[in-house]
Amino acid sequence: MSAEEIAKKIILRHFQSEKIDSVKVLGERLVIKLKAPEDNTKADAIKAELSAINAAQKINIVFVEDKKDKPTEPEHWIIKGVKHIIAVASGKGGVGKSTTAVNLALALANQNLKVALFDADIYGPSIPLMLGYENIPPSSVDGEIFEPFAECGIKSMSIGSLISEDTPLIWRGPKACGAIQQLLTQTDWGDIDVMVIDMPPGTGDIQITLSQKIKFSGAVIVSTPQDVALIDAVKGINLFKTIGVPVLGIIENMSYYICEKCGHRADIFGHAGAKKTAEKYRVDFLGEIPLHYDIRSNADAGTPIVQSAPESPYTKAYEQIAAKITEKLK
Repeated sequence: MSAEEIAKKIILRHFQSEKIDSVKVLGERLVIKLKAPEDNTKADAIKAELSAINAAQKINIVFVEDKKDKPTEPEHWIIKGVKHIIAVASGKGGVGKSTTAVNLALALANQNLKVALFDADIYGPSIPLMLGYENIPPSSVDGEIFEPFAECGIKSMSIGSLISEDTPLIWRGPKACGAIQQLLTQTDWGDIDVMVIDMPPGTGDIQITLSQKIKFSGAVIVSTPQDVALIDAVKGINLFKTIGVPVLGIIENMSYYICEKCGHRADIFGHAGAKKTAEKYRVDFLGEIPLHYDIRSNADAGTPIVQSAPESPYTKAYEQIAAKITEKLK
């Protein structure tokens, strides 16, 4: 019996079947929607019974009004002028997701595409630093619609441009998602072929909401070769598959290191882990990005490697991955 079936059986002890709107497993979280007035007593009872079966599972119970009784709202957020949106995601932090997102966006722009980059990594926004507009606030002509930054040939926007770099955002999921929605939908993007969204790491409430509310053409998963990162990468794959977002493939970041003095290759974090994971879960392996000082230093300096060293082998690696993604979007 699946987790959803077990949950429905328990719910029926407290609510009639027609009150069950949906029961879904999203990553490590069980999300239950009930078409009934809020009843915390019954909700707590359901949670207790489910926790007794699987203590590790996180449970969300949401009470919703009957759809006939409430005005309909757009299924997805409306982002004007953008043709394709791809998520760059990771199951955990520290795998170089944001650096990959920036260089991938620039590599897509090198294919004569109009590209935008949106920083949705709300608790650790780093796009302003990597594109060189750190500590510069965004502008607005009418006081309502933001003008995106235009650096390195792409348009971009980040919550990091609205706060100081040492200010922690102590926001719960709904408030964080509201801020992301406002910044994403109230920016004048113009005509954009591909928007790259740097997602927050993990598979929690914010990631679930963004995956449901943004009409993604696909998602790219970033991981290092080591097992501890790949375990979380698989969670990211399953999250997008569960919600119905196509997984375009996996990128293996920090794949290997080549010594500049002797030319020896060192697989510091293991070898081909992401490729094997892609094969196991039937998604495409998009390519390898090596571990190199220039990639890191240029990102920190606001001069991403694809823009500052267009003929380098690292730029070529990003461009090959971008070409595969472009072909998939067609």
